[in-house]
Amino acid sequence: MSSRSEDDLMHTFNGITFTIRTSPELLKSLETFDAREDDILLVSYPKSGTHWLAEILMHLYAPRVSLTSPIEFGDLSRLDQLDHLSGKRIIPTHLDGNMLPPAFTLKQCKAIYIIRNPKDIAVSMYHYYRDNPNLPTIDSWPVFLEMFLRGDVVCGSWFDHVLSWEKHTDDKNTLFLFYEDMKQDLPKVVKKVSAFLALNTSESRIHEICKKSSFSEMKTNTEKENDPNHTVCALTSNRKLVFRKGAVGDWKNHFTPKQNRMFEETFNKKMKFSEVAKHLVYEF
Repeated sequence: MSSRSEDDLMHTFNGITFTIRTSPELLKSLETFDAREDDILLVSYPKSGTHWLAEILMHLYAPRVSLTSPIEFGDLSRLDQLDHLSGKRIIPTHLDGNMLPPAFTLKQCKAIYIIRNPKDIAVSMYHYYRDNPNLPTIDSWPVFLEMFLRGDVVCGSWFDHVLSWEKHTDDKNTLFLFYEDMKQDLPKVVKKVSAFLALNTSESRIHEICKKSSFSEMKTNTEKENDPNHTVCALTSNRKLVFRKGAVGDWKNHFTPKQNRMFEETFNKKMKFSEVAKHLVYEF
């Protein structure tokens, strides 16, 4: 496998690393983006369960909604494409809270932020870097873990990302969800989402949505698709790269005790005042 260099594939904007699939011109012009009152933002740090949640939202609204690719994906023509979509838009993004186009706040758009424990994210991201031709070659897991803890990875620091969105915890238009809660009791989370979006979804419909949106069902469907080219991730258009294990606690198969201590040390320092951090679940 030929080595993929950082310089050819990445650039930095506002101190955050992006792939070249996100143009600097687009990032600059996002502040003028015109949101609509009924837009729904689906926000996450990469590898947090974005596709899973997107699938659920699509079922909740079907067929009256368009799921777009991420707002930060592409070049300047992206804004026109979004503008030409008629009807309700579900717009995914991995943007840090400080980079969000102001129109979303001004128009009081609803946002759903999905959080996953960062140890599992680090592992999932490591595999993603290894398999994704749009990301630089990684030497080894120990090297990647240090990059992750420094925030020297695509979309920047997990810690900064969560903290930038945590400022919105008291905002009635923002719903915080945990990936691990979805794994443990999906119907309960789907009900919560339905209530937040003021949708009147029946119990039987919720049951049906949960069945259609199970991780194994989505992974199987993706593997059967002939055209796996639509994703809600700005880092790849290949759906087969999106679903790996979806497990909770897989980090224990990768972290040495020493790496775990190093992780905890950084976590405790960065997330000292975070309420969200107290609710993270690392294993069942």
